[in-house]
Amino acid sequence: MTKMDDNFKKAVKYIIDEGSFDVNPRPYWLEEDGSHTPAHTKFVTAYTNEYRLDKGEFPMLTLRPSPWKTAIKELFWIFIHPSNSIDELKEKYNIHYWDEWNVGDNTIGYRYGHTVKRFDLFNKLLDDIKNNPYGRRHILSLWQDIEFDEEEKGLHPCCFQTLWTVDGEYLDMTLIQRSGDLLGASIGINEIQYAGLLVMVAWECGYKPRKFTHFIQNLHIYDRHIPICEELCERETIECNPMLVIDTDKKSIFDLDINDFKMIGYPLNEIKEKNPQVKFPLAI
Repeated sequence: MTKMDDNFKKAVKYIIDEGSFDVNPRPYWLEEDGSHTPAHTKFVTAYTNEYRLDKGEFPMLTLRPSPWKTAIKELFWIFIHPSNSIDELKEKYNIHYWDEWNVGDNTIGYRYGHTVKRFDLFNKLLDDIKNNPYGRRHILSLWQDIEFDEEEKGLHPCCFQTLWTVDGEYLDMTLIQRSGDLLGASIGINEIQYAGLLVMVAWECGYKPRKFTHFIQNLHIYDRHIPICEELCERETIECNPMLVIDTDKKSIFDLDINDFKMIGYPLNEIKEKNPQVKFPLAI
C-alpha cells in the first residue's frame, strides 16, 4: 500500500461516514438526451494530507493506475509554458478533458496558464526562492480577482495557491485547494501534479524535495461516484515506494519535457493487471 492508497481509503470512509450533501450545486450531469441533472456531492471541509517525498511517499495510487505523465504534462501547460488554449493542450500534450470548460473561443478563459503568464507568477516564484531562500513570502496564487472580473466565464481555479519554504537543503510546499473532487482529481491527479511541481522547482533551485502538504477546503465525492469509490476501496493494494525523478543533462526547468521524467518503484504493469482503470462520468 502506498501513502496515497491509505489516504484515499481514509478520505472515502470519512466522507461517507461524516460528510454532508450539498444543496443547489453548480455542477451538473449531462444526460444522453441532452438534459441536465444536478450533480450533488457529499463533502467534508478542511481536509489535509501530507507526503514526505524524502521518505518514499510520492503520491501514487495502486488501487488503479495513476496517469502521472498526463498530470505532469498539464503542469507544463499551466506553469512552464503557460497557456489557456484548449487546442494547445490537445495538440501539444494530448490532453482532452478540458473540452467541457471551453468558454467559446477554444480557451478556458482568463484562468490558470493565462493568469500565470499575465502576472509572470512562475518566474517570480523561482527568482524569489533563488535570491531570498529563507523568505516567508514564496507564494504563487492563481486567485486573481481582476481576471475573474474581466472574464466571468470559466471555471475558477480549484488548486489555486502554493506556499513554499526552504529548510537547509530541502524545499517544502503546501497546496491550497478550494474544491476537490476525490475520485476525479483531488487525491489522485492533483496530488501527483503538485508533488511533481515540488520536485521540479526543487531541481531548478538546487534543493531536495521533502514535504508536500495538501489542504482541501471542500473535499467531496459526487453522488454517482460513491459506489465506484467503495469498489476501489475493496481492491487489494500493492506494496511499493514510487518516486518521480528528473533524469536529464538539461539545466533549466523551461527546457524539460515529459521524456526527462521517470517514475521509479511503481509497478505499472502489475497494477494494470490487478487493479485496472475505472471509468466514471464527469460532472460539468
